[in-house]
Amino acid sequence: LGTWLLYLPCTWSIGLAADPGCFPDWYMFSLFGTGAVLMRGAGCTINDMWDRDYDKKVVIRTANRPIAAGDISTFQSFIFLGGQLTLALGVLLCLNYYSIALGAASLVLVITYPLMKRITYWPQLALGLTFNWGALLGWSAIKGSCDPSICLPLYFSGVMWTLIYDTIYAHQDKRDDALIGLKSTALRFNENTKRWLSGFGVAMLGALSLVGVNSAQTVPYYAALAVVGAHLAHQIYTLDINRPEDCWDKFTSNRTLGLIVLLGIVLGNLWKEKKTDEAKESIDGGVEN
Repeated sequence: LGTWLLYLPCTWSIGLAADPGCFPDWYMFSLFGTGAVLMRGAGCTINDMWDRDYDKKVVIRTANRPIAAGDISTFQSFIFLGGQLTLALGVLLCLNYYSIALGAASLVLVITYPLMKRITYWPQLALGLTFNWGALLGWSAIKGSCDPSICLPLYFSGVMWTLIYDTIYAHQDKRDDALIGLKSTALRFNENTKRWLSGFGVAMLGALSLVGVNSAQTVPYYAALAVVGAHLAHQIYTLDINRPEDCWDKFTSNRTLGLIVLLGIVLGNLWKEKKTDEAKESIDGGVEN
């Protein structure tokens, strides 16, 4: 699921960068899918290396992680991480020079975001900045550079989305986190969580609407945003922050939400061809008359 949440902002960006009336670049979809698997894996390895002492103290699901349990040594984990990053570099080198530099810059975030839970109550913000880098990279891989009017609001919307789903996720572990001194937005927001999540949801939808305006999106895109808004409203309204099972269910539903956005982008882009053809036929008809 984490791989999907890392991959989806990449697909949004690739879809938006497609020519009007065309499907997204399937080669880029597959390339970024491979990259998402590798970088999500590398992020997990780095996280487990940083947290090996904490993982022993928390809950069963973390105490059994290979490094924390002693099944894999720190040296072995470094070797494994090196392999993951080498393969990811191979994927990155398939892109243009601008994208290679942009992708390499994300490594700082990948390495440091697992530390944020020790420093700030906003580690979910650091995760958002990391997980949504693909919103910038996907566009640049197609176009050769970033268009700030589209890429920046898309990136911002992804960060807001991460704050929503990862705050929900963090509520599962808030008691254990508080006991061992780790921080999260779940602990920061506490009983005000739904108000904060509602604010993030409005900001996400507002940014995605701006993306639509700046990329000349069409009816299917905005219809998808309406569905996304309903999904977020239901997700937040029915959330029980004190039931880990419900938090997990709400967290996992965000893959569906991300796919709805992607569907809206693809269909909205295909709709552009229809509108263009209708306009052309109207002009040709007027000339003939």
